[in-house]
Amino acid sequence: MSPPQVEAGKGLEMRKLVLSGFLASEEIYINQLEALLLPMKPLKATATTSQPVLTIQQIETIFYKIQDIYEIHKEFYDNLCPKVQQWDSQVTLGHLFQKLASQLGVYKAFVDNYKIALETAEKCSQSNNQFQKISEELKVRAPKDSKDSHTSITMEALLYKPIDRVTRSTLVLHDLLKHTPVDHPDYPLLQDALRISQNFLSSINEDIDPRRTAVTTPKGETRQLVKDGFLVEMAESSRKLRHVFLFTDVLLCAKLKKTSVGKHQQYDCKWYIPLADLVFPSPEESEPSPQVHPFPDHELEDMKMKISALKSEIQKERASKGQSRAIERLKKKMFENEFLLLLNSPTIPFRIHNRNGKSYLFLLSSDYERSEWREAIQKLQKKDLQAFVLSSVELQVLTGSCFKLRTVHNIPVTSNKDDDEAPGLYGFLHVIVHSAKGFKQSANLYCTLEVDSFGYFVSKAKTRVFRDTTEPQWNEEFEIELEGSQSLRILCYEKCYDKTKVNKDNNEIVDKIMGKGQIQLDPQTVQTKNWHMDVIEMNGIKVEFSMKFTSRDMSLKRTPSKKQTGVFGVKISVVTKRERSKVPYIVRQCVEEVEKRGIEEIGIYRISGVATDIQALKAVFDANNKDVLVMLSDMDINAIAGTLKLYFRELPEPLLTDRLYPAFMEGIALSDPAAKENCMMHLLRTLPDPNLITFLFLLEHLKRVAEKEPINKMSLHNLATVFGPTLLRPSEVESKGHLTSASDIWSHDVMAQVITRWGASVSHQQRGSGSRACLLRAPQEKEQRASMAQEMKGLTRVQILSLIHPGGVTLHLPLSATGSSQDLL
Repeated sequence: MSPPQVEAGKGLEMRKLVLSGFLASEEIYINQLEALLLPMKPLKATATTSQPVLTIQQIETIFYKIQDIYEIHKEFYDNLCPKVQQWDSQVTLGHLFQKLASQLGVYKAFVDNYKIALETAEKCSQSNNQFQKISEELKVRAPKDSKDSHTSITMEALLYKPIDRVTRSTLVLHDLLKHTPVDHPDYPLLQDALRISQNFLSSINEDIDPRRTAVTTPKGETRQLVKDGFLVEMAESSRKLRHVFLFTDVLLCAKLKKTSVGKHQQYDCKWYIPLADLVFPSPEESEPSPQVHPFPDHELEDMKMKISALKSEIQKERASKGQSRAIERLKKKMFENEFLLLLNSPTIPFRIHNRNGKSYLFLLSSDYERSEWREAIQKLQKKDLQAFVLSSVELQVLTGSCFKLRTVHNIPVTSNKDDDEAPGLYGFLHVIVHSAKGFKQSANLYCTLEVDSFGYFVSKAKTRVFRDTTEPQWNEEFEIELEGSQSLRILCYEKCYDKTKVNKDNNEIVDKIMGKGQIQLDPQTVQTKNWHMDVIEMNGIKVEFSMKFTSRDMSLKRTPSKKQTGVFGVKISVVTKRERSKVPYIVRQCVEEVEKRGIEEIGIYRISGVATDIQALKAVFDANNKDVLVMLSDMDINAIAGTLKLYFRELPEPLLTDRLYPAFMEGIALSDPAAKENCMMHLLRTLPDPNLITFLFLLEHLKRVAEKEPINKMSLHNLATVFGPTLLRPSEVESKGHLTSASDIWSHDVMAQVITRWGASVSHQQRGSGSRACLLRAPQEKEQRASMAQEMKGLTRVQILSLIHPGGVTLHLPLSATGSSQDLL
């Protein structure tokens, strides 16, 4: 087949994929409109009786144009469905989209009425208990292929769906045009439909949004809402979740009032600062903040375990068509854990100051988020703003408007998402950061990569600093672990080497953000074997990058090396015998280098090293090259840490062996802690010498890394999460009987909860006891295990225990202990 034909085939397939996805969402949308219409007929029937629930006028206001919108989309769906189902290269459907776009006038009428429809529904709910019950829990029929029969949703949420739908249709038209040949008969029709849709969206933004996002002050002035969102504030030495509202001239920090059932929710203003009085203190000017005590990592990990287990239970309940009450109960538990995680995870300080008084400190999870808030405020401050003091009436009106004007309605946790929303990606995202253009003057430049995880964003990778340039060429590849992620962010920084620019809140030098950008991780785009190239534009800067996605089970496949002369993919017993050592040379050298210059590196073992550097080190170790020590001393420390992880991941069988994997599973299932511990210890005693000694050697190293947690931000629990799957996940052959599918890798749910909680409490109790074991000095130590036991005096039983993590088995190891490794040996 010729290249043009291949490309045409790919385009045809992509058109079908885009349309299939859109068709599925269209079915959900129609079901949502049906659910909205369902109470309309009985409400109209009672309107003419002696005891009406609502008047005819109220019904027509609330349900204005919904019937018309439903009929338009039902006809569109009924015509589109057979065309997608009987798909071939001759199918044309541009006329359907063109007709849909031509009927957007109905949406214009709906949007014009939207605000008054919401206000009417709200007033009716407050005055009529019957209508309140109806509007709080409308039933939406699930799609045909779903195992659920229906989902519950509020009337307020359903009334917003039509506004959201126009944007979705416009995005689909963009995608269809991208994969439709210019000479295809659909092309001009789709272009026309896109033009109409875009013009409509522009008119909505200009005409409607100002009315929906503005409040009139008692003096008759218009105050616009620019941005709002949930932030964690440090108030009275504790973390509080606040809803922060940025208006054109004022920043207002609020919290939702507790209200009784049926009452309209309102915000309570905690404080406000006129933008004319708001300043960002520079690092050297800011006062040291009250001590922010970070939440213990083992407790954060415990929350993640609980969330994963609860997700799994909810899926099981749905699969078995369990009771909706049971599902709601599980969802409530999941929300509680997600809320705690969201409240206690952020650590990045964002301080603002009122020039006439007090400072306020927020903790954010991401530099990107901090930059967004700062930029939005500074943009408004360029206008001619006047200082003012709000009277109690003005403040009451402003705070009262927040509930209606807010654009962020729910706390950003998974349990708040609609069931039809994408669950995100689990596995590994490979990203190559190629280059950047658009800088006006030379600078020392680098990029960081962030992905979302459990409702907040985490920094996952960092390029090297490209010095004194306007066109940096990084060409660095990273492997980033995803946990239900939906977005990738890239931030470009100018490196600051001035040690006076230290942030007193976290003792870190503040680098200048030159630009930032975000893209959605569309599964259809990234889940291919080929690299997908893209460009992110940020403040006039363009960063070019490529990415592809690998599922977790594929990336952890253990493939034995065909060449037994190297070290990667070769049994540890073969390597140690050849080297006449107890611990492989590669492990000792990487550990030594990390301890020499990486032990205080923030995110060591978590931040991804450059893939090309890791591959270069792998080749040198495999070839037993004499230059390996020189190369190690020059190499970026994250690449060395990545090489060590890669070595353990590529062992043909895990360090704790295939043979013991099922026994670990059985031992972990024991409910008695003492029996569980004895079982684990017994299993570890049976490890071959090289495996056991290497395991203990690595364990001691991880302890030393974790002792620097205040600086490197890597607790033992963080390290355990990184190393767990690598050290215990079985090879493909052995795993067939134990891991039934890729999802099982993530889900040893109940066991994960119970045992991780136990291990974390042991770690917590022993934290700070201060004793420390000696380092194994392989290969110089004597052959007998007894002498090794003497050398490792500081180790206890609990230091050797393996605890399950949803991504595989994780080693939860306390920082220090009292006791002897003779218990084990």
